[in-house]
Amino acid sequence: MAISRKSATSGRRQRGAALLLLLAMTSVGAAAVLISALSHDNGQQRRSALTLARMAQAREALVGFAAVNGRLPRPAASATDGREAQAPCASEQACTGFLPWVTLGVDGADGWGNLLRYSVTPAYTRAPVLRISAVATKTVSERGASGESEYRVGQASCDLGAQCAPLVLLSHGQRNFGTSLLGVAQANTAIGNLDEQQNASDSVHFISRPFSADPAAPGGEFDDLVLSVPLSLLYQRMAAAHRLP
Repeated sequence: MAISRKSATSGRRQRGAALLLLLAMTSVGAAAVLISALSHDNGQQRRSALTLARMAQAREALVGFAAVNGRLPRPAASATDGREAQAPCASEQACTGFLPWVTLGVDGADGWGNLLRYSVTPAYTRAPVLRISAVATKTVSERGASGESEYRVGQASCDLGAQCAPLVLLSHGQRNFGTSLLGVAQANTAIGNLDEQQNASDSVHFISRPFSADPAAPGGEFDDLVLSVPLSLLYQRMAAAHRLP
């Protein structure tokens, strides 16, 4: 009987040890998945932070360019030529393209390796910029709590008495749209991402809202980053440099 009790005790200990080992392995596996998810999120946050930093640097370079040249630069010549386009851009669509990163001496790509987009009001690409007649045309909207569109920059009608923004910088984020440094366009793989589609096709009205991976959210999934330049800041810097009539 003693031997039987010893064998039973040994068996229970072995089963207990096996159970503890299984629990340990399960915990390690769960921790690995959690760490992987957190690392992914942190990686995306780092890329977003890098993108915003580059956009802020580009914004300063654009304002600095205007302070020296009396105007804002035109978009880049192409996806593979970061110099300012030589031909004047007389329309909103023609003045929407890629940031002229070579001309500005900045990094032209976002944190995901795609080119930053740049849309500028045509009147501000010609020197001298006339405050008495130049109207900044770019607007940026966001969505309210119920999904309705609300202006964050500008308004429905831009005029001398109610100016909008002279330029907008845009990153298409990790997914959907965007163009690589090699000039390769990224396809839109989402359905119903109306806000991202508008940012990819419009040349005047842009949308900025928090990140969302939910396709059922108002406007669909969204990971674009948008930055504008206040007209007052542009005029202030140009006037301080005596480049504004």
